[in-house]
Amino acid sequence: MSGLDPISVIIESNVSCAGMPQDCGNALPILHEIRHALERLISTGEETRIDLNAMPFGPGDLDCLKALLGTGEVHATVEAMGLTLIQETAIPGVWLVDYQNSDARRLTLQIEIASVPEILRPQPLDLAEAINTLDGRLTQSASNRHHSS
Repeated sequence: MSGLDPISVIIESNVSCAGMPQDCGNALPILHEIRHALERLISTGEETRIDLNAMPFGPGDLDCLKALLGTGEVHATVEAMGLTLIQETAIPGVWLVDYQNSDARRLTLQIEIASVPEILRPQPLDLAEAINTLDGRLTQSASNRHHSS
């Protein structure tokens, strides 16, 4: 018995995991990791991805984590080699990104701490081609207008 055993610790929060199948013991360390990642994003711009599939979650931990993070206003889907579901949490800059294969099976579930999730940003090669694509459409539109006159 250590000298700390008689010290009681009470954690207060206005969000709880009451009613979840198990306690949320493994969700709380993830929340601390998210907090540190938010500090890095704000101070240095460094983005962080947390692979939740690699976490030792018990029954109810993922549901608890989702409940603690809440749901934000932005929801997006990307269809590329399977569906990817992106959900903003109630914490600005914290995103839940669910990558699925073509059979709708989860490949990985990540939390991204970023202004915008990486999958929603255009790739540099796509951006480099954007001007050519737009020029081609402008030329085609001008040609169609010229022929219809």
